[in-house]
Amino acid sequence: MSARTAPAMAPVADGLDRDGDTLREECGVFGIFGHPDASAIVALGLHALQHRGQEAAGIVSFDGHVFHSERRPGLVGDSFSDRSTIEHLEGRSAIGHVRYSTTGGTILRNVQPLFAELASGGLAVAHNGNLTNALSIRRDLVRDGAITQSTSDTEVILHLAARSRAPRIIERFTEALRTIEGAYALVALTNKKLIGARDPLGIRPLVIGELDGRYILASETCALDIIGAKFIRDVENGEIVVISEEGLESIRFAPRQPMRPCIFEYIYFARPDSVVNGKSVYAVRKNIGHELAREAPADADIVIPVPDSGVPAALGFAQETGLPFEMGIIRNHYVGRTFIQPTQSVRELGVRMKHSANRAAVQGKRIVLVDDSLVRGTTSVKIVRMMREAGAKEVHFRIASPPITYPDFYGIDTPEREKLLAATHDLEGMRRYIGADSLAFLSIDGLYHAMGEERRDAEHPQYTDHCFTGDYPTCLTDLAIAGPKRLAMLAEAD
Repeated sequence: MSARTAPAMAPVADGLDRDGDTLREECGVFGIFGHPDASAIVALGLHALQHRGQEAAGIVSFDGHVFHSERRPGLVGDSFSDRSTIEHLEGRSAIGHVRYSTTGGTILRNVQPLFAELASGGLAVAHNGNLTNALSIRRDLVRDGAITQSTSDTEVILHLAARSRAPRIIERFTEALRTIEGAYALVALTNKKLIGARDPLGIRPLVIGELDGRYILASETCALDIIGAKFIRDVENGEIVVISEEGLESIRFAPRQPMRPCIFEYIYFARPDSVVNGKSVYAVRKNIGHELAREAPADADIVIPVPDSGVPAALGFAQETGLPFEMGIIRNHYVGRTFIQPTQSVRELGVRMKHSANRAAVQGKRIVLVDDSLVRGTTSVKIVRMMREAGAKEVHFRIASPPITYPDFYGIDTPEREKLLAATHDLEGMRRYIGADSLAFLSIDGLYHAMGEERRDAEHPQYTDHCFTGDYPTCLTDLAIAGPKRLAMLAEAD
């Protein structure tokens, strides 16, 4: 395998979110098989998935004889826009990954795709999600003599495949998937195949596309749109798809059961122009705004979104209430991610780097602020204060999701429970904390209604919604040995 990698990385000093008050997902994946411009297409696909991870990116290609790898810190455009890099990634098949580490420092050895030489040939794997028994498996592997090179749970999959006695690599891969637990969408590349897999509940998304007669795997449909590819279908929960010169083969590695996708894909993570599990993300977010307005209207003059993810919900809120929709907050899309905030006084100005008030729209008005979620609440405090300083007479905060009262263990970076505002304060306490004149959240049944359901089925929930309900859909094996602060393997990168 040929590989060129950047020097080891120090943790990123992110000036946008010093308080950890934004939900972040771990990564996005993309792969294509048998195309002459494979690596260039993967780079374009990763551009479209950049919102799923901004700390690092990587591509592995196969030229028929040798695997080639590039793994770099930073944005896709920082490393994969120059011709020489793409030319180094030779071959007609490639997979790629954009990454946000859930915890711990960003270090190069964790940047995916990860690669290993197995007895049956090379295997590169890129993973979106989090394995909830990876620590347990890893400790058993190390006890048996395995040598690990990263602190990423993805490496566990490589070790399990390597230790399998099955003769074919796809059988080894299938055995590995039957051992792991949690949420995952995987793309893998071998000497002869592109492989995709989705966890038994379909918590993390993965779609199949086609370009010039060649199959593509991607986290979201927006990555297909950017390259002009045709959407074929979603990978089913508990399904492995194997793409080769013979075409596409489907293998079930888990019994059929109702899908239970992550509801946060619709609220926050997916790009609004994506279609996730057959539902338009933009349409769902507008529906959420309509539901929120019906449940919690406000006596106000204008509706203002907290950009960018709050925009569709705010638009739906405005349409339902008949209030004018105004861009009262302007987002700066060009803030450097490594901006250093040397003093407390400068750190306090951090929110103004990302968001600034449009005084002409706000002054003298009673406003409704619509945001997608409330985590710690620290950013909301600053935004409410900014609106008042811009002359708002009243500030009514509306949240387009239920209160987040439980942490996530499936690949979303959430604080531990004692740092979630809704877990430690009642509604009035939260209102006082953020300084709003009123505060309201969408109900859980209102969220499900916006998704097209009559209500949440308490016996058989239609979506993975544990952050709101505490109903975790899988075993959390590692919780007993690691505790909630250390469940993700990436925590060991500290």
